[in-house]
Amino acid sequence: MRRNGFRWVMITNCSSFNDRLSRVAAALAVILLLQWQAHGADAPPLPEGLESGTPSGPALPEGLEDPAPSGPALPEGLGDPAPSGPALPEGLGDPAPSAPALPEGLMEEPAPVDPPEEEPEAPRKLRPDWLHGFWDVRGGVRTQNDPAQSKDATLGEMRLQLRADKAWEHALLRYRGDFIGDAVLEEVDFDLRELSLTLTPAPFVDVRVGRQVLTWGTGDLLFLNDLFPKDWQAFLSGRDVEYLKAPSDALRTTWFTDWINIDFVYTPQFDHDRFITGERLSFYNPLFGRTVGSDNQVNYNAPSSWFRDDEFALRLYRMVGSAELAFYAYSGYWKSPGGQRFPPPQATFPRLSVYGASLRGNVHRGIGNIELAYYDSRQDRSGSNPFINNSEFRLLLGYEQEIGRELTGAVQYYLEHMMDYSAYRNSLIPFIMDARDRSRHLFTVRLTKLLMRQDLILSLFAFFSPSDVDAYLRPNIRYRVTDNWIVECGANVFLGESKTTFFGQFEDNTNVYAAARYSF
Repeated sequence: MRRNGFRWVMITNCSSFNDRLSRVAAALAVILLLQWQAHGADAPPLPEGLESGTPSGPALPEGLEDPAPSGPALPEGLGDPAPSGPALPEGLGDPAPSAPALPEGLMEEPAPVDPPEEEPEAPRKLRPDWLHGFWDVRGGVRTQNDPAQSKDATLGEMRLQLRADKAWEHALLRYRGDFIGDAVLEEVDFDLRELSLTLTPAPFVDVRVGRQVLTWGTGDLLFLNDLFPKDWQAFLSGRDVEYLKAPSDALRTTWFTDWINIDFVYTPQFDHDRFITGERLSFYNPLFGRTVGSDNQVNYNAPSSWFRDDEFALRLYRMVGSAELAFYAYSGYWKSPGGQRFPPPQATFPRLSVYGASLRGNVHRGIGNIELAYYDSRQDRSGSNPFINNSEFRLLLGYEQEIGRELTGAVQYYLEHMMDYSAYRNSLIPFIMDARDRSRHLFTVRLTKLLMRQDLILSLFAFFSPSDVDAYLRPNIRYRVTDNWIVECGANVFLGESKTTFFGQFEDNTNVYAAARYSF
């Protein structure tokens, strides 16, 4: 139906009829007021129940009055929110100012920790940090009787080596010294291995002066242009192979340039080899026509005047691709006795000059080397003196390669060739002096096997001369027990058809040895 231009609608099926009726009545009142103002008349009175509305609008239905200042009332349980948000669920209330409360049992403060006990004072060291060395005990014995020696032992010694280095910006002071108790010779000795000062006055120059161990060349236990002293007694009796190189009192200067490097060594007093004298090992003496030992030791006279009986050694070397090329020169004396003087019989060291060259580099899957030298026997250049060594040409060829897993093999060929052989043969005394072969050929083989993470080393070095028909074998077993302890054993085995050949003369000196070394 219509009344006064309005349609009244009956609203049913509501959950709250009174509530909806109040809302409709308020809406109708607003509409009538707007229409009345549109016709320029005063607004009619509002229906009953709508007079007491709020200044900003009609009264709200029951249950909606007194809303929160910022919005309608929240549902039950969400009232009284925290100033910064709704209330937290039960159990999370009263948080700490900066973090929520910890679970029960974690609120207690940790118990105070006692201060750590003071560590006991470390024991004082008996050795300063700058002092190092080793203690070595070593013994060797012949495997057969030697009628030329009174003792079966070839080696019996206790050795203590002390070494120290002191470095400055352009200088290095180095010391090596061995204290030795020798049971074979029944003596206590001291061997000064090194006492040298190295200076670097410029980036391209090094100068070392004093006692030092010197070496160069490409040979493995064979020496052509290395004319520095060797200790053959130590080598053949079972000492560590490092003692094959004897020390020199010398001045060494090295210049480094872009084109070539130069080594120059000056020895003011001749340093000869520590050769076989019969004192420890027997040898063949042609003057006696037999093997002699401690009862007939070598009587020798070595040049010994300072700055007059001196030596010079020179090496020029540089890299050519991946290979090292070197040239050598030496002026001095034969390092082991090279002559005889009468009367009385006395071994001498004639003057000697040596000129040589070497080349070492990669070949196939290994390393190859070639070295040659000319020995100029300056006191017998004609070759007519049978009591002085003839001039010689020497040649060395070598090759080394890994032939298996941690197994290395190396071979060498060595040649000694007399230059004036005819003059030498014509100078010999018939029926008394035996002639040497013009050429001596020698082959060497080295095999080295590493086991047990390289702590165990098995090695064999063998010399064989087809011209002399003799041989020398050096088997060795070396085991590193700890970083400080090393034990080893080995042998020096000499074989030969004749007592007059180089290795054959030492056949009665065949020996076995054992050693233990503690390094610190």
